[in-house]
Amino acid sequence: MEKELLERGPVLDEKGCPIPGYSRRSTLVYDRKAIKAPPWRIKEWDFYQISNDRLCLQFTIGHAAYAGQVSLMLFDFVKGEKLLDLNKILVLPFGSLHMPENAEEDNTLTYDKGGIFMRFETRKDGRVLTCRWGDLEASIRLERKNPDSLVINLPFNEYAHAFYYNHKINCMTAEGFVKNADKEWHFEKDSSFGILDWGRGVWPFHNEWYWSNGTGCLNGEIFGFNLGCGFGNTDTASENILFYKGKSHKLGKVDFTLGKEYLDPWHLTDKEGRLDLTLTPMYDRTTRIKLLWVNNCCHQMFGTFTGKAILDDGTTLQINNIISFAEHAVNNW
Repeated sequence: MEKELLERGPVLDEKGCPIPGYSRRSTLVYDRKAIKAPPWRIKEWDFYQISNDRLCLQFTIGHAAYAGQVSLMLFDFVKGEKLLDLNKILVLPFGSLHMPENAEEDNTLTYDKGGIFMRFETRKDGRVLTCRWGDLEASIRLERKNPDSLVINLPFNEYAHAFYYNHKINCMTAEGFVKNADKEWHFEKDSSFGILDWGRGVWPFHNEWYWSNGTGCLNGEIFGFNLGCGFGNTDTASENILFYKGKSHKLGKVDFTLGKEYLDPWHLTDKEGRLDLTLTPMYDRTTRIKLLWVNNCCHQMFGTFTGKAILDDGTTLQINNIISFAEHAVNNW
């Protein structure tokens, strides 16, 4: 049932309805002016995450039209310790952030106001993330190692003009530093990886999702995955995919099975028997945002993944203790 979009075309048709499907590159063209919904319904974000075997660094620039966010968070998920948490809530930003309309083309996204400077610069396969915020200075360079990625364009059953156009790029190596006063943290290229979660769309007010993404080394090669469910109509496009040796391997729908507590093991399986992963969590990074009528809560669980994944050619990969995350989010925004 899933539809791969191989030819270039618009995200929305002439009536403002999404053209559903998935692709492995930026095949569709996002045009903010083509959206047939009130401006306060538009949501756009760029979220980067950099991690190694104990540290996770997150950058966010985004908005839900009537509320926006610029943030940086650093935490040690082995110790269960939050090291930095800088967050600026923007009231009524609407289109003032000038979010890029393509996740792969060269572009620069900058927020520079009130003593906060954050910039995401994309040049070919390289990306540079820079932040200066009070005593904090951060600089991270990402290098893309896989030509394929995962792009989905999903409709929502609630109403015709709702859609989610999302591009996730992982399998990026990362290197750089974070300095704050007399403390300093480093990410080394041979042991650090980055992901981009790039989202644009018009969402229903209430939604819920499960998401997992990771990159690591397996048999001396870079292995990555993106898995998710719970939002939109995924009959024509799920966001489930594997990456290995520079190639992508599309999966169908995936289920997330949780225990009674978030720190209990998570079980991730697909419908065709090609994926069977168990996440053993070690840290619950819980975030809550309440502003005006916005009420969002996300449990992002970091831990180790063990199990198996089967590639398109039938090759079975044994996954042993790859460190990554899975999350459950419930949002009213």
